[in-house]
Amino acid sequence: MAFFILTVVPGLYPALAQTPNMDVDLLTGDTRLACEALLCLSSGKRPDECDPALSRYFGINKKKLSDTLDARRDFLKQCPASNDSKEMSDLVQAISNGAGRCDAKYLNSTLAVSTGHGGDYGSGPTYISDQMPSYCRLYVGNAYTDLGDTLPRYVGTPEDGGYWVEAKDYDSELAKYEQALADRQAQQESSSGGN
Repeated sequence: MAFFILTVVPGLYPALAQTPNMDVDLLTGDTRLACEALLCLSSGKRPDECDPALSRYFGINKKKLSDTLDARRDFLKQCPASNDSKEMSDLVQAISNGAGRCDAKYLNSTLAVSTGHGGDYGSGPTYISDQMPSYCRLYVGNAYTDLGDTLPRYVGTPEDGGYWVEAKDYDSELAKYEQALADRQAQQESSSGGN
């Protein structure tokens, strides 16, 4: 974990290192896992060393989403560095609201909007918004996060069936989207007689 701290999250390490009497090697139990979770969730890279902390963090589930987010925030606050500065407090809040809720799969499922009137008329087409929720913007824009090139990206436009993809898949998904769009347009032109 020490290698990860020094190489992956250099912006966060000084905040943790300045915490009085805090030696990560001496922390144990949930306190240690909370500090490790803060580090791991602040970075786009997740080495195997993060698994225990992330399992503990994402294993916190309550009946209501708001209770789950509160419990996760309380867990992260067990790290002594969590209240060292306004930026660290903001980081804890941003992670508890955003981590696990800002990946492509989650964004596609929660940002889907149906248009139309509903009722006897049915609903209109569904589209996926291309705007990240505010909790994601706060999470990815926090001064202590370094998510780099791992952020989900939006392919296309909402009106033409756009959707979120993981950053690593963007180029291939964009090519598929553009091909599907061209195929749809060609089909529409051929069914309307080319006019």
